[in-house]
Amino acid sequence: MTNIIDELEWRGAINQQTDSEGLREYVETNSISLYCGVDPTGDSMHIGHLIPFMMLKRFQAFGHHPFILIGGATGTIGDPSGRTTERQLQTMETVQHNVDSLTRQMEKLFAVDTDNTLTLVNNYDWTHNLTLLDFLRDFGKFFNINTMLAKDIVASRLETGISFTEFTYQILQSMDFLHLFQNNNVRMQIGGADQWGNITAGLDLIRKKEGADAKAFGLTIPLMLKADGTKFGKTAGGAVWLDPEKTTPYEFYQFWVNQDDRDVIKYLKFFTFLTKEEIEALEVKVETEPHLREAQRVLAAEMTKFVHSEEDLNDALAISEALFSGNVKNLTSKQIEEGFKNMPTVETEAINQNIVDWLIELGIEPSKRQAREDVTNGAISINGDRIREVDFEVTADQSFDGKFIIVRKGKKQYTLVKLGAK
Repeated sequence: MTNIIDELEWRGAINQQTDSEGLREYVETNSISLYCGVDPTGDSMHIGHLIPFMMLKRFQAFGHHPFILIGGATGTIGDPSGRTTERQLQTMETVQHNVDSLTRQMEKLFAVDTDNTLTLVNNYDWTHNLTLLDFLRDFGKFFNINTMLAKDIVASRLETGISFTEFTYQILQSMDFLHLFQNNNVRMQIGGADQWGNITAGLDLIRKKEGADAKAFGLTIPLMLKADGTKFGKTAGGAVWLDPEKTTPYEFYQFWVNQDDRDVIKYLKFFTFLTKEEIEALEVKVETEPHLREAQRVLAAEMTKFVHSEEDLNDALAISEALFSGNVKNLTSKQIEEGFKNMPTVETEAINQNIVDWLIELGIEPSKRQAREDVTNGAISINGDRIREVDFEVTADQSFDGKFIIVRKGKKQYTLVKLGAK
């Protein structure tokens, strides 16, 4: 596919466009500069944030120039999109901390420091010296209140109420588009489906300031829903974060590998850079050999490498294999911390003890009779080794780096024992 628009259409990645024919013609003969923004409402993005930024990466691959905007200014206000209540304003210190964290994430994901094909900007840089009078005279005069009220973002909040602060958000975002258009020749803004009103407001401002013939475009990405109709990216435990401290690489890998057959091809198109031929071959595998879950494993591997690293992927695969087989003895302490993060955990100082007494003290077994029976029957494993002797002694020498002992009861009931505390 020689035109980026053809690529995006095949991947099902376009929801709305302000001028589809004009954009197609423009990218045929020009390298377009485009941007997408993220507000620093937290110190990490989650996988839902990735959707429009993967779009930027695709434009980059086709020789266009993406800009990533981190909203150091808009983040202090709060985007009303998708909300029914006012945001709790964050302190400037918190906003700056989040800006720094998101900047590091973006630099890692998109190799900002290694080439000149992508630019990272912060809208605080061009707004923090703006006076109230300048804001009202130079920008507020160009916004019609009736038009602003009709935007879905605002209209959906009129019953419950919206502050003047959040009401002005679309003006600030429009100012970003105008600034980048004037100073960096940025011709297009992209965003999620809920950003349509903000994007079109920016286009209106550009044309009022620069003339009706100004070449500028807007494009949104479809709302991502799972086959069961629920929102993509949420789990029982909450959001799936890109920060490995919030969602470990193993948990991240497991999220992708457990996707429904009905969704996996859509996600391969949206999130990976596999070719049309490669994805279509995996689609055949889903239809003919769904039990092998090859498409899910490819998706999980591609995403874990992209967001984390090849080493983190290898750790995730090692943990997955160990938990499936029960052979955990070759795991490292780091892999144990990651893979057993959400499993039942007990802390103890008790060591150098008979296994029956030890299992009872830790609450893994309810009674000596049951403990002896489970040990004798081979239902108890310590660090992957099956124990059958009721006089077996548990010692610190059997632990992982003096930190952990893994007890498995039956096939799937794992307990992580942390040593040195109680």
